[in-house]
Amino acid sequence: MNVLIIEDETAAAVNLKSILRSVMPDCNVIDVLESIEESVDFFNDKSQPTPDLVFMDIHLADGESFRIFDSVEIQAPIIFTTAYDEYALRAFKVNSIDYILKPIKAEDLRHAIDKFTLLSGMERNDYKSRVNTMIESSKRDSQRVFLVHYKDKIIPLSIDDVAFFYTSNEKVSAHTYSGERYVIDRTLEVLQSLLPDDEFFRANRQFIVARKAVKDIAVWFGSRLSLNLSIETPEKIIISKARVPEFKQWLMDINSAN
Repeated sequence: MNVLIIEDETAAAVNLKSILRSVMPDCNVIDVLESIEESVDFFNDKSQPTPDLVFMDIHLADGESFRIFDSVEIQAPIIFTTAYDEYALRAFKVNSIDYILKPIKAEDLRHAIDKFTLLSGMERNDYKSRVNTMIESSKRDSQRVFLVHYKDKIIPLSIDDVAFFYTSNEKVSAHTYSGERYVIDRTLEVLQSLLPDDEFFRANRQFIVARKAVKDIAVWFGSRLSLNLSIETPEKIIISKARVPEFKQWLMDINSAN
């Protein structure tokens, strides 16, 4: 059996390969990929061997591994590996998606492999369909909820709790009304495409602001606007003269909707 591992933690990849050898001595690990970019390149390269089974870590260095499916279609069954706690795993349980909780143990790996080797062709197709459904659901949910790192855990963050998104030194963070700050592994451009237009506005290159967070607006130099939010911001939020009409229309649309 050809096995592909998508895992950005070296120690975790070494551990998985070691357990695989003990559980499946005849398996062939064809490659270990560490990022979304590497994974997309692998599946687009027709000269690469076709994996029979893929072990995929959910959180990679360059983002959530679900983004791989935006660019390529993976035919092989997938076993997700994750360090999520039980709360974050509910979505996987609902869709009957197999996963292995880190640190990976031999008995868990053996159970997952046994399940896949016993699947019939029809059951494998059904499994792939459920994987695709789960991934599409994740994309829809990502408009309302983002997974963020908090201490040694990954937790869901609702956009209802976010006052603004801010980028500095190529790092994007979400700032909540309660004063918490979480790093987001998406650019402001991607966030802008995911967030509902009636609730969030791209103020400038540094900020996306929530309408609920706008406290008042001041006229600034050069016919620009300065936004004051209900919580403190790292720097002043200035809307350029060219964006002022769009911002005013956004506010009017919101007020008319209310």
